[in-house]
Amino acid sequence: MTLGIIFISVVFMVIGMAVQYKLKSKFAEYAKVPTSTGMSGKEIAEKMLKQNGIYDVQVVSVDGFLSDHYNPLNKTVNLSPDVFEGRNVAAASVAAHECGHAVQHATAYSMLMLRSRLVPAVQISSTLSQWVIIAGLGMFGFGGGNTTVLLIGIILFAVSTLFSLITLPVEFDASARALKWLEASNITTAGEHDKAKDALKWAALTYVVAALASIAMLVQYILIYQSRSRD
Repeated sequence: MTLGIIFISVVFMVIGMAVQYKLKSKFAEYAKVPTSTGMSGKEIAEKMLKQNGIYDVQVVSVDGFLSDHYNPLNKTVNLSPDVFEGRNVAAASVAAHECGHAVQHATAYSMLMLRSRLVPAVQISSTLSQWVIIAGLGMFGFGGGNTTVLLIGIILFAVSTLFSLITLPVEFDASARALKWLEASNITTAGEHDKAKDALKWAALTYVVAALASIAMLVQYILIYQSRSRD
């Protein structure tokens, strides 16, 4: 069974790396396609926030590549330098997507609110679950493990899995809001809009792969627990 865990981990690691590579190549490709409006990512973000009646969110630049995110705690849309300053399809799509999260927050989108409430529990479970599962499997060298400890580890891991599943509709909805606004505001032309949609599709796939990997690992842990419980 432990070999199954290793196999699943390797398979999804390879898939994840492939999707990340494709995502980076897509953004590099679309970063070379200027938008007809010539607006920067910062300008697009500020325009989208304003048109959605959001005036208490600040658009700031942060270090890193594809490090873009919305922070609901201090109400900031954080854009990487390439997106903040970029005047291309890649920058437009990412900036609008992150503002999509700001709109979700402002409108109390149910799945975002649920995900936010789970954050404290996930911070604990993501830190402890693997260590508790390893202890439950007896991989520290102290005997054959303990099914009760293993079950606790599985429950902790299930919290992280639930979080990854809830993240999917949050990300898909943010992209849908971004694409709808980009089109309605004439920020992107028809051709540019298709490229923006493709870029966000690959970004979303990274979350899909992470969720599937988490589900596969959870199922494997449950099977191990059931097998050891019968022994």
